[in-house]
Order: sequence, then structure tokens, then C-alpha cells
Amino acid sequence: MAALICGATLTGCVTSPESSNAADAVRRPTPVRPSPSPTPLWDPRPASVAAVGDSITRGFDACGLLTDCPTVSWATGSDTRVNSLALRLLGAPALASRSWNLARSGARVAELPEQMALAAGRKPGLVTVMVGANDACRPSVDLMTPVADFRASFEAAMARLRRASPRTQVYVASVPDLWRLWSTGREHPVGRRVWRMGVCASMLADAHDLGPAAEERRARVRERVVAYNEVLRDVCARDERCRHDGGAVFAYAFDETQLSPWDVFHPSRDGQGRLAEIAHRTVTAARPPA
Repeated sequence: MAALICGATLTGCVTSPESSNAADAVRRPTPVRPSPSPTPLWDPRPASVAAVGDSITRGFDACGLLTDCPTVSWATGSDTRVNSLALRLLGAPALASRSWNLARSGARVAELPEQMALAAGRKPGLVTVMVGANDACRPSVDLMTPVADFRASFEAAMARLRRASPRTQVYVASVPDLWRLWSTGREHPVGRRVWRMGVCASMLADAHDLGPAAEERRARVRERVVAYNEVLRDVCARDERCRHDGGAVFAYAFDETQLSPWDVFHPSRDGQGRLAEIAHRTVTAARPPA
């Protein structure tokens, strides 16, 4: 009866607290909680760095003749003149406990799965990869690693990492342009002497021979390096936590000051610094290279 009267007159009626609360509940929209932001796939500031690969990552011939010098490694070195990738990312106090150089001078890609397994055991934030020069630098072009074998070894290395450490990021450097290194160093007096000892004979043997056979041999080596780089880029692109340098190391024109004074082939301390710059730029960029 009271409800009918109130409905008829629309004045002088007071609803009960219970009915008022019920009406408010109908009128108020339920607050929408924001969805949590997804964790980005790429962290530009990884907390630890492991390095795998060959003599370039070991700093071979950068400090002395025929010796490793990991303190100047582009990846994990402590030399402030190089300012390695790990030094830039972690700072000097953390290098000893949160960076590991697992590369080996002379290593070819077939060794990479074992190196990657060692790296994965440390659960690093980032693994750096530089490999392939020794697969092209052989006593003859016929002994260069076949491209299919190169692909199989690199895929196996990535699989080993992913099984043991699925969230580790990977930076992959392209193989340097061995033809350009030959072109830069072939007139250097040290290069002329040392290269005759068999340094990267497939490319550097008979450095002054510009005849058709020698030129064809060097072209075959360069083509193989290009093919290796295509494999590195392709396999890396299939992994959402992998960044390839986009060919930056291959394209970099090392001058004589950036090559070892002992062999005019491996990077000098300055050359190691250039590799560190390329790596840091790639790892910290908002997007991977095109």
C-alpha cells in the first residue's frame, strides 16, 4: 500500500536504508582492474653475461704473440679501454661473479653445443655468440664446414641452451668479412710474413697473388662466410629471445690499427672495442636490427 502511494504522489516518501543501498549497487559499475603488463621478451639490461665462440672472444693476439688475452675480450673483458659488453651492462664490481668467458681459440661451430651447455648451466641473463671464422679459415677451401653442417650445429647449440635455460637471451654476432681483412692487411709487412705460416690459408695464402685461381679461391671463402651469416640470422630469428647483429660485424671495415700487430688478422685492443660497441648497441636497442 505504501509503495503504491509513493509511486502515485512521488513526494513525501522516504525509502529505507536497505532499499537505497540496493539501488546504489545497481547504479555503480563494478570497477575494472587493469590487466598486469606482460613481461617484455627482451631485457636490455641483463644481470649476467656468458660468452661462447672462438679466438676473437678470447682476445687472441690482442695483447701478445700467439696468446689469449681475455681481459680485452669484447664480450667479457675487464680492460676499460675496450669497455666490453659485460663491463657496460654489469659494471666492474660484478664482472668476476656474473660474467663467464667459455670461448676457445680455434673452436669451430661443431664445438658450440658443448660450450652452450656450459653456459646454460650458469643460467645467464645473456649469452653472446661469435663463431664461424674458423669454419671458413681452413687449410683449403675444400675443408670448409659445409653450410648444412654449420646450420645443424648452431641449431643444436640453441636447443641445448633452451632445454636448460629457456629465458636466457642470446646475442649473435655475424662472422667478420675475411675478404676485407685480406684486402686490408695484404700490404702490411707483418701480415706478409705471418700469413705465410698458414694463418687462415683458405683466404690469406699467397696474399699477393691476384691471378684468376687465387681470386676465385678467395671468392669461394667469402661466399661461404656470407652463407654462414645467413644461417646465423635465420636460426636466431626463429627464437624470440635471440638478436642477431644484422650483419654489423661483417660490414665493419677494420683498419690496420684495429687489427693485431702480431698477425694483422685478429682484432687488436681497439678492434675489440669496436666489437663491444656493436654488441652493446644491438643488446640495448629498443628493437632488433632490421
